[in-house]
Amino acid sequence: MNVLLDTHTLLWLASSPAEVDAAAMAELIKPETHVVVSAASAWEIAIKTRIGRLDGEALLSAWPDIIAGMSAVELPIESADAILAGRLPWQHKDPFDRAIVAQALRRNLTVATRDDKIIDAALVAVIRA
Repeated sequence: MNVLLDTHTLLWLASSPAEVDAAAMAELIKPETHVVVSAASAWEIAIKTRIGRLDGEALLSAWPDIIAGMSAVELPIESADAILAGRLPWQHKDPFDRAIVAQALRRNLTVATRDDKIIDAALVAVIRA
């Protein structure tokens, strides 16, 4: 399985893994599961840290090591991702969620999330994190 982490799932894995649903965690730690982290998550964490909604400085400072420690790979945002994110027939306005869903759609990735807006939209496969 190829799994793209939603930002909150990434944050839980980095700081409090017990928050992640046990079944999702079991899937994420399988050797055959390919875990992917979007550049949108770094962007979201950086913005929320800057405006004081998140204490993410330690995570941002150690970003490459934390991603490597999860055996994950980073996924850049390509222009085709941005175009699809803007064109999605979905009323959700969060640009980070839109980018993550677009990236998952373009690459046939399953999104690890607990976000009801992503789950209810049924645009991508999900595992409830």
